Amino acid sequence: MIESTEPQVVRLERREGVGIIVIDNPPINAGSLGVRLGLLNAVRTVDSDPSLFGAILIGAGKMFMAGSDIREFGLPLEEPQLPVVIAAIEGSAKPYIAAIAGAALGGGYELALACDGLIAGVETVVGLPETTLGLIPGAGGTQRLPRLVGREKAIELICAGTRLRAEEALKCGMIDAISDGDLLRDALKFISRLGGNKRRVASIEVPPSDQSALRNAKARALKAGRGRPHIQAAISAIEQCGQLPMAAGLAAERAQFQTLRMGREAAALRHLFFAERKALKVPELAMATAARPIDFVTVIGGGTMGAGIAAAMLSSGKTVSIIENSAGGAEAATTRVRKIFQRRLERGRLNADELEDAMSRLDATTHRDPIRKADAIIEAAFEDLDVKRQIFSHIGEASKPDAILLTNTSYLSVAEIAASSGHADRVAGMHFFSPAETMRLVEIVRHKETSPEVVASALTLAKAVGKLPVLSNDSFGFIGNRIYASYRRQCEYMLEEGALPQDVDKALEDFGFAMGPFAVADMSGLDIAWRMRQATAAGRDPSARYVKIPDQLCTMGRFGRKTGAGYYRYPDAGGPAEIDQVVTDLILSASNEAGRVRRLFSPTEIVERALAAIASEAALVLTEGVSSSASDIDLVLTNGYGFPKHEGGIVFWARNQPRAALDASYRRLVESQGPHYQVGEVSALLHDNDRKH
Repeated sequence: MIESTEPQVVRLERREGVGIIVIDNPPINAGSLGVRLGLLNAVRTVDSDPSLFGAILIGAGKMFMAGSDIREFGLPLEEPQLPVVIAAIEGSAKPYIAAIAGAALGGGYELALACDGLIAGVETVVGLPETTLGLIPGAGGTQRLPRLVGREKAIELICAGTRLRAEEALKCGMIDAISDGDLLRDALKFISRLGGNKRRVASIEVPPSDQSALRNAKARALKAGRGRPHIQAAISAIEQCGQLPMAAGLAAERAQFQTLRMGREAAALRHLFFAERKALKVPELAMATAARPIDFVTVIGGGTMGAGIAAAMLSSGKTVSIIENSAGGAEAATTRVRKIFQRRLERGRLNADELEDAMSRLDATTHRDPIRKADAIIEAAFEDLDVKRQIFSHIGEASKPDAILLTNTSYLSVAEIAASSGHADRVAGMHFFSPAETMRLVEIVRHKETSPEVVASALTLAKAVGKLPVLSNDSFGFIGNRIYASYRRQCEYMLEEGALPQDVDKALEDFGFAMGPFAVADMSGLDIAWRMRQATAAGRDPSARYVKIPDQLCTMGRFGRKTGAGYYRYPDAGGPAEIDQVVTDLILSASNEAGRVRRLFSPTEIVERALAAIASEAALVLTEGVSSSASDIDLVLTNGYGFPKHEGGIVFWARNQPRAALDASYRRLVESQGPHYQVGEVSALLHDNDRKH
C-alpha cells in the first residue's frame, strides 16, 4: 500500500460484490497526486479482494474528473503518474466501469478509457482538450480514442480540444451508454452484464482509415491550429495508433507530452488558463451582496453590435427586447438576430426547436415600455458621446430603481455617459467585441461612482452568457483599445519611415498575430478610428507626431473591405486582399511631406517596434491603475486583439525576454519617437503586482 500524507480524496466502498471507487477531490475532482495514489491503492485492494468481482469508478457529487491538476504541469511530476494508474486498471483481471457525471476531460477521460465500459449521465461532457494548453494527451488518449472513433475523427476531436455532450459522445463511440436516472445503479447493471469479462479499449482494432478523409482531417486540423508544434505532435501520435505496438505507441505519446509540457508555449497557455480563473476574483464580488438577478434584458440599438449582444443574451436563456427608432429598424434587427441563429443551425450548433425558442424570447420594437421592465439595459448605439448621453438621460428616468445600466462604448468616458443618467452609481461599461455573439471577451468598465453591486452584476451577467469578463477602470479606450491604439500608431509610424502595409502585416502575422494591423483596420472599417480621431482632435498636442496616412485614406472614401478598398483593395468583397499601388504612392508622398527619409525595415525590427509599443502602453495601463491585474491585460490582448496565445500575452512575453534585450528595444522606441512620446516603465510588467486574491 502506497502511503499519502494528503487528506483522503479517494475512498473504496463495497456494494453487491462490486468495489465502488469514489473520487472526492472538490471542486472538480482534479487528478492530483493524492487522487492518483488513492486510485492506485483502491485498484490494488479490489484486485486482492476475492469478494469483489469488479469495480466502478465514480466521482463524488456531480463530477467525475474534469482533468488533471494543471498546477502540477510546470513541475516534475511525482509518482505514481497517471499512466501507472491506468495500466493498473487495464491490467487488472477484473472489469472496471467508469460512471461519468459532470465531466470527464483530459486525464479524466483517459482514466475512463482504461475501463471496460463507460456510462455517462445525460448532461455529461467528455473530451481531450489538452491541445488548448499546448499539449497532447499524455496518458493514452491518442492511442485509445482512435480505436473507438477512427483516426480521422480522433484528429478532429483531439486537435480542436472538442468537448462532446453525452448524446454526441454516444453516437461517435466515445461512451457505451447513457444513464437518465441513477448513474450508480445503472453502472452496477452494466458491470453485471459483463459477467466478469474484460473489454479493454487497448485490445480493439483501429478502424481502417479512408486516406483521403485522413488527409483532409489533418489539413483542417493544421490550418485551425496554425501549424503549432503540439498540433503536429497530436496528429503524429494519432497516426501511429495501430501502426506501433500499444506499448511503443504509449511510450512515444508520453515522451512527446513530457517535452511539450515543459516548453514555453505550454507555460504561456497555462498562464492564460489561470489568468481566466483570476479574472473574476475582484473585491466587488468578494465584498458585495449577491449580484442582482437578470432575466429580462433591453438592448438599445439593433445594428450589428446590438443584434450580436441580443443573440448572446438569448443563447443563455434571457428574454430580450431590442429598441429601435423605426419599425423598419426593428424588423431589420430581428432579421439580423435570426440570421445569427440560422448560421448556427446550418453548422449543427443548435436545432430548429432551439432556434425558435430563442426567437420566441425576442421582441424588437419602437416602444419604450421594455425599459421600464428590464433588469439590465445595454446601450449599443452609435459611438457618439452626445447620442449616448441623450439615451442615458432617458433610461435613467424610465428604468426601474434596481436595473443596471450598461454602455457598450469602445472608447468614450463611462463617467460622462453615467452623469447624464441621474443614477451614476447604477452605470457601468460593458464593452463587447465584434462579432458580439461569438467573441468571448467583454470589458466591464467601472467609473468612480459605479456601485460594487452593479460591477458584480455586470460581471455575473457576462459570465452567465458565456463571456470572459475582464474588469477595467474608466479611461479613454479602457485596456484593449488604448493599448491597440498605441500599437497601431507605432505601425503607422513605420509606414511613414519606410515600411509598407504588407511588410508590417506579414511580419506580425508570422510572429503569430491572427491578422496584421492594417488588415484588421480594413476588416473593421477605417472610418471607426477616424471618427475617434476627429472627436479628440481638439485635445491633441499640435507638436506631437501625427501620421496623416489613415485620414487621407478615409478622405478618399477608402474605409476598408466594406468599400472595396482601404490599405488594400478588394476586387471580390469576400476575397483576398490585393496590394494597391495607389496606397504605396500615398505613403511615399506622406513620407516626403513629413520630411522622412525612407529606409528598409526587417521583419525582426517591425516585430520589435510593435511589441515594444504594446509593452510600453501595457505598463502605463498597469501603473495608472486602468487595469489592476497584469494577467487581465494578457487576457484582453489574446482574446480580443489577436495577440498570439502561444506567446501568453504581452506581459508573459515581456517576462520571458532577456532584460537587456527588452531594455534595448525600449531605448530604440524612445529614440525613434521624440520627447512627446510617453513611454511606460518596462519594470512595471516584470513583477507580480496583480491584485491580491
